[in-house]
Amino acid sequence: MFLRLPKRCRFDSAYVEVSPPSQIIAPAILPSNQKAGALMLHQIPRSPFQPQTHTPPSKPLPITPQNPLNQSSVEHNYRNICNLLLSITHSRSLFKGLQLHGHIVKSGFLTIHLVCHHLINFYSKSQLPHYSRQVFEETPVKSSTTWSSVISAFAQNELPSLAIDFFRRMLDNGVRPDDHIFPSATKACGILSRCDIGQSVHSFAVKTGYDCDVFVGSSMVDMYAKCGEIGDARKMFDEMPDRNVVSWSGMIYGYSQMGEDEEALRLFKQALIEDLDVNDFTFSSVVRVCGNSTLLELGKQIHGLCLKTSYDSSSFVGSSLISLYSKCGVIEDAYLVFHEIPIRNLGMWNAMLIACAQHAHTEKAFDLFKQMEGVGMKPNFITFLCVLYACSHAGLVEKGQFYFELMKEYGIEPGAQHYASMVDLLGRAGKLKDAVSIIKKMPMEPTESVWGALLTGCRIHGDTELASFVADRVFELGPVSSGIHVLVSNAYAAAGRYEEAARARKMLRDQGVKKETGLSWVEEGNRIHTFAAGDRSHPYTKDIYKKLEELGEEMERAGYIADTSFVLQEVDGEEKNQTIRYHSERLAIAFGLISFPPERPIRVMKNLRVCGDCHTAIKFMSKCCGRTIIVRDNNRFHRFEDGNCSCRDYW
Repeated sequence: MFLRLPKRCRFDSAYVEVSPPSQIIAPAILPSNQKAGALMLHQIPRSPFQPQTHTPPSKPLPITPQNPLNQSSVEHNYRNICNLLLSITHSRSLFKGLQLHGHIVKSGFLTIHLVCHHLINFYSKSQLPHYSRQVFEETPVKSSTTWSSVISAFAQNELPSLAIDFFRRMLDNGVRPDDHIFPSATKACGILSRCDIGQSVHSFAVKTGYDCDVFVGSSMVDMYAKCGEIGDARKMFDEMPDRNVVSWSGMIYGYSQMGEDEEALRLFKQALIEDLDVNDFTFSSVVRVCGNSTLLELGKQIHGLCLKTSYDSSSFVGSSLISLYSKCGVIEDAYLVFHEIPIRNLGMWNAMLIACAQHAHTEKAFDLFKQMEGVGMKPNFITFLCVLYACSHAGLVEKGQFYFELMKEYGIEPGAQHYASMVDLLGRAGKLKDAVSIIKKMPMEPTESVWGALLTGCRIHGDTELASFVADRVFELGPVSSGIHVLVSNAYAAAGRYEEAARARKMLRDQGVKKETGLSWVEEGNRIHTFAAGDRSHPYTKDIYKKLEELGEEMERAGYIADTSFVLQEVDGEEKNQTIRYHSERLAIAFGLISFPPERPIRVMKNLRVCGDCHTAIKFMSKCCGRTIIVRDNNRFHRFEDGNCSCRDYW
C-alpha cells in the first residue's frame, strides 16, 4: 500500500525509506547552512550539479507535552513545510514534491490537517488525483478541510463520480459540508450533467443556510447552466443577493451553450455596465458567442478589450479567438493569435488544427500535429478528429488510415465520430466498399453521423443502390435529424426515383420535423444582412437583382453554363434555371459587390451546404469581378480567387 509499507515505498522511480511508527520522531530545526529547498532523501540521487557535501544530522528532541521548546520547533517546522508545499505546488515541481512527501512521512507530520490539505492539493494541481486519494486514506484523522481537499481534487481533475462518492462518504461520517465543499460537489454534478443530484445538493445547501453564500450560489448557477437548465440557472442568478464573476460567467456560458447568443451578449454588456471585473473564462465564453454567430466586428472589439485587460495571453481566451477568426473566414488573424500566445494548452492546439482543416490548409495541420508531439503535448480524441477531418477534405486516404491507427499508440480507442470521419474519407474518395467494410468492423452500433457520411459518398459517386440500402438502415434507427431525411430524399431524387423521394419527405412531415431553410448572410458595419433563395424583402432588392443580371451575362460570356441537375424538383428547364440563379449565397454576394469597397473580401456565411452549381458560379463571379469571395457552408470554407477555389473542387 502507498506509504504504509514498513520498509520502503515506491514514488515512481525513487524509493524512500520509511521508519516504523514507533521510531517516528519530530525533526530538528534545519541547520542555518542548510536551505529549506535542499531537503533530500538518501535514496534519491543528487543532481550532478549539486556539491557532494554531507551535513551530520542533529539529534532531535522527543515530542512531549512537557517540552514547550520542542513543541515550538515542531510548529515552526510544519509551517515551513506548508510554505514549501505551496511553493512547489505553484511551480508544479513533482520531483521536489515527492521528496518533501517522503520527509513528511518520516517526520510524522501526516497527522497535521494543514499539511495533509496542502499535500492533497499538491497532487491535485499536479494532475495526480489518485495520489491525492492515497494521501487522504493514509490520514488518520480527517477534518472537514481534508474532505474538502480530496473532493476538490476529484472535481478539478475530471473525476466527478469519485467527487460525488466522497461527498456521500463525508456525510455518512457526520461531517457537515461548508462553503468550500458545496462548490466542488456542484461542479461534479455539472460535469456529469446530473441535475437531479445537483438539486439534492442545492436543497442541502438551503437547509444549512449556505445557499446565500456567493461562492455556493455561483457554483449552483454554473451547475444548472451546464446541465442545460437555463431557467433554473437564471432564477438562482436573479435571487442571489451578491454576485461575483463566477456567477456572471456561468450564466453567460449557459446562454452560449443553449444557443441564446443575444441573451449572452446582453448579459455581458450588463456586467460591463455594473463594472464587474470579468475574467478569462468570461471573455472566452463571449468570444465564442461571437464566433458561433460570426460577429467579426464585435469579436474584434472584445479582442481589444482582452488586450486592455491583459487577458489576451490566456490560453482559454486564445482558443476562443482562434475559433472566432477561423469561423469568420479570417484564418490569417487566427494564426497571429496562435503565435502570439507563449503558453498554449491543448484547446489552443485543437482550435488551430480544426481551423487549418476547415480552410484547406492541410499540410499546415500535419505540421502542427508534429509540433505538438515535439513540445510534448499529448493529443486527445478531439486532436485526431481534427486531423482526420483534414484528411477527409483533401482526399488523403493513406494519411487518414495512418492517423486512425496512430490513435491506438496513444491509448485512444476510436469512437463513433472517428469512424464517421473514416467513412466520410473513404466515401468521398470513391472507396464505398471499404467504407462499408469499416462500418461492419465497428465495435459499436453505427450512428446517424456514420450512415450520413456513407450517404454523402453515395450521392457524390451516384451509387443509388447502396444509398437505398443505407436509407433502410437509417430508418431502423428511429427518429433522426432532418438532414439525414433530406440526404435520403436527395439521393432518390438524383436517381430519378421521385416517388421514394416524396415518401422520405412525407415521413419528415409526419414526424413534425421541418427542413431547415437555407440562409446566407453577410456582416456590414454593425448589421447582419440575411438572404433566402429568391428573397425580395431586402431594401436594396432592386440593386441586388440588377447586379446579378449584369454579372450573369458576363459569366455566360466567360463560359458559365448553369447545371440544373442540382434542382431536384420536378419542374421544367427554364424554371430550374430561374430557381438556381437566385440562391441565397448569390444574393448575398451581389449585396457585397454593391456595398463593400473593392479591396475588402466578401465573406458569406451559409447554414447549409453550398450546391454544386453555385460553387461553379462563384468561381466565375470571382474571376469576372476580380474580387476575393469567401463562403462558409455548414461543412468547410471555400476561398474563391481569380476563378479558383481553395478546395480544389474536392468537397
